Amino acid sequence: MEREDRSRIFWDGARRRWSKLGGFATLYWGIVFLLASPFPTLSATAQPDANTIIQRSMAVLRADWKAAPQYNYYERDVENHDTKTYEVRMIRGSPYQRLVAINDLPLSERDKKAEQEKLDHVIAQRSRESKKQSKKRIAEYQRDRHRDHRMIEELSKAFNFKLSGEATQNSHHVYILDATPRPGYRPLDKETEVLTGMRGTLWIDKATFQWVKAEAEVVHPVSIEGFLATVEPGTRFELDKGPVPGGAWLPTQFIVQSKAEILSFIGHNTHAKETYFNYQKADSHTTLSR
Repeated sequence: MEREDRSRIFWDGARRRWSKLGGFATLYWGIVFLLASPFPTLSATAQPDANTIIQRSMAVLRADWKAAPQYNYYERDVENHDTKTYEVRMIRGSPYQRLVAINDLPLSERDKKAEQEKLDHVIAQRSRESKKQSKKRIAEYQRDRHRDHRMIEELSKAFNFKLSGEATQNSHHVYILDATPRPGYRPLDKETEVLTGMRGTLWIDKATFQWVKAEAEVVHPVSIEGFLATVEPGTRFELDKGPVPGGAWLPTQFIVQSKAEILSFIGHNTHAKETYFNYQKADSHTTLSR
């Protein structure tokens, strides 16, 4: 296999893992599970500290995390010069992606028919599943959502949070918090070791304590679990979120500017951007699990 092909195949999988399961997206959802203490009581004029802000965001973030599987939406993926748009819908307990556009152009009638046939097949197949098959499929999806829990539980140990200021971000008045690796932190394993190589910044809405934006940067080489690669310093992640119908706040954009070294000798840089839009509550029968 040619070097360029190996690099492309690797990064397509790696980008998907970081954007959907790991990287700073983990830090975003992770705070949901970090803090179990009750919310501190603040006076009307009190200036909250970083830990208080993080704690008060816990309830809304937990609700958002739980609400996410209840939504259908569209996803537009841009990697270098290629663009694909998908309809993502929940079907009996797990999501399915249907391709709807390439390079912002609708599919041909032939391709549209083929994608519809694939969708019809999946719907029919899932409706005929045994309880064992359905349980296995949904468990795989849930495992993807929960696979980083060990790392999530380490975040409060791995990072120091500091309130560095206030600003306006995406029309929201926000607190700005810096997250830096905590000196002396000892990771539990190879997977949690990735936390020692990252630092980040959070923009948290002052009124709702929702996370408006989160950025992270790799500051020294870290490994991606499951891939023969090292993510190099200078790799940056950005995650934005906003309100959707029903009151939840869900991701609206994810950007990665990456530098990676594959098999210790194949260098690969990429710029990828994913946007999420047109969130709609899924019909109860399409999210049904047995």
